Amino acid sequence: MTKHLLVGADPERLETWIKFPGNSLCRDCRATCCSLPVEVRLKDLIRLGVIDEFEAGEPPKQIAKRLMKEGIVGHFNQKSGIFTLQHHSSGDCLYLDQKTRLCTVYANRPDTCRNHPQIGPKPGYCAFQAKPGRR
Repeated sequence: MTKHLLVGADPERLETWIKFPGNSLCRDCRATCCSLPVEVRLKDLIRLGVIDEFEAGEPPKQIAKRLMKEGIVGHFNQKSGIFTLQHHSSGDCLYLDQKTRLCTVYANRPDTCRNHPQIGPKPGYCAFQAKPGRR
């Protein structure tokens, strides 16, 4: 039986996503998941090194204001306490290298990224798109 990958999945159309077979798929992907919103909490911001344990005791709204000004956070939901990381103008995550398509903070990446695709818009599925020249 030949496996066919759905090349060119649309992140906005969940029906185009494919069942995630494991991390081996990531090697040939252009990191489409890195164009999805990345929700983070205070512990993620500490892990990323953009705030420290001391600052985590400050009001989250104040932290959000500073991180928005610095271009790290694009949105803060005060009710849930969830921050959303800023994206490049291309729509990619702030921490995605634009040339290599690799995460520049992989060892310290947020829980949202660590748990994708098990948790996300379509659990167990990903919006695979082949890297150029890998089709």
